[in-house]
Amino acid sequence: MADTLKVACVQMNAGPDIADNLKAAEGFIREAAGGGAQLIATPENTCHMRGVPGAKLESAPYEQDHPGIPLFGDLAKELGVWLLIGSMSVKLSDTQLANRSYLFSDSGDIAATYDKIHMFDVDLEDDRSYRESKACRPGDRAVVTKTPWGGLGMSICYDVRFPHLYRDLAKNGADILAVPAAFTVPTGQAHWEVLLRARAIETGVFVLAPGQTGEHEGGRKTWGHSMIINPWGEVLADAGSKPGIITADLNMDEIAEARKSIPALQHDRAYSS
Repeated sequence: MADTLKVACVQMNAGPDIADNLKAAEGFIREAAGGGAQLIATPENTCHMRGVPGAKLESAPYEQDHPGIPLFGDLAKELGVWLLIGSMSVKLSDTQLANRSYLFSDSGDIAATYDKIHMFDVDLEDDRSYRESKACRPGDRAVVTKTPWGGLGMSICYDVRFPHLYRDLAKNGADILAVPAAFTVPTGQAHWEVLLRARAIETGVFVLAPGQTGEHEGGRKTWGHSMIINPWGEVLADAGSKPGIITADLNMDEIAEARKSIPALQHDRAYSS
């Protein structure tokens, strides 16, 4: 396992057109790779953000037809990088989608996929309601995948509010946790950073959290502030509110140091309730 790693998070303002978003993502990925990043992560909904009810289901392609899959596979191989596409919507049937994250190795192959487990079904104080489960089928499998730098634990956005998932990922070998997101503005302003830092602190791992930012179709607004966080809970990079990339150099030895200082993963005890 390599002991150092340069990572990048891509922050996007995705619109409704898949081709336009793929082109934007490709540009950011090339920029990050040109700066030396070896592992590059993009946000949830990299392929498109839709604000019209039913539009995402209607416009999402089936996996075998999705233009993002060959594009990102070829890009990872060409640039010699590992590429985490935070999520793309892929049609499962005429009535259901998967909100699916893809990890491409530097050979261009799909190393892993992960379907978002926890659906964002909430009513916010700004009178906006979200019902992700109306169109998406939730996943039922936690995923940790080996990379040259250690295990990568995969998750998506609303998953971050369920700490048991990340504890399980860490106990199953995750050294890096990916939390690609399209966090709303009110919840992002209140909770985004503290949740991410808590997940890093609880598990003693690095967190990569690329996000969507700005206003999207239908007036939906996302928080941005993509972050890279170390195992002690320190924010190494924050993207602010504009599209772009952030990078950080990770010293993987910090994982063992954090876990030695606070060995909480070894201290679980059974209890009744």
